[in-house]
Amino acid sequence: MKKIFVIFIMLPLFTLAQKTYVPDDAFEQALINLDLDDVFDDSVYTSAIDTVQILYLSNAGITDLKGIEDFTTLTDLFCHDNQLVELDLSNNPNLFELNCRNNLLTSLDVRNGNNLGLWYFTATFNPDLYCIDVDEVANANANWEKDSGCAFSTDCFPSSIQNYTSNKKIIKVLDVLGRSVTPKLNMTFFYIYDDGTTEKKLIIK
Repeated sequence: MKKIFVIFIMLPLFTLAQKTYVPDDAFEQALINLDLDDVFDDSVYTSAIDTVQILYLSNAGITDLKGIEDFTTLTDLFCHDNQLVELDLSNNPNLFELNCRNNLLTSLDVRNGNNLGLWYFTATFNPDLYCIDVDEVANANANWEKDSGCAFSTDCFPSSIQNYTSNKKIIKVLDVLGRSVTPKLNMTFFYIYDDGTTEKKLIIK
């Protein structure tokens, strides 16, 4: 009796490369200009960006840096003079320099586990940014630049509050007497939102 040996050789017909979602057209255009992308499709190959160390994105009309979380080796980010509203850099542990001044930021998170390695930081001229999430407040206060009405905190917005207010816009900030104020440390104040709701805040060092 003859024995028949059948050898199966399995070769992949194609490989699905991982992509990073980049919803902001101006951000994707900037990546195309830097030869990090070549197709305008709201995404970029992750392998093209996860080794990038320096990004110059100033004055590019960018409103959203979603996708920056996959720039995991990023050391220098210059995104000043745009229209950014939120910026989450908690997945960028190698940051050495950050310039995000002159935007429209209301939320900035730099809790990347390595704030001591962030040598240069400026977030000035963001008038609606009242609190910046950091790993260590004392170091940030000693070395980083921000607007006088802004404070550093290890938890600016508890997650439940952040999820609830993420789609609302602050229209004014009032003190306990109903006067318009710029929030300061150890001061009780109220956020007044465009949907008519109010949130009491107290930022402590």
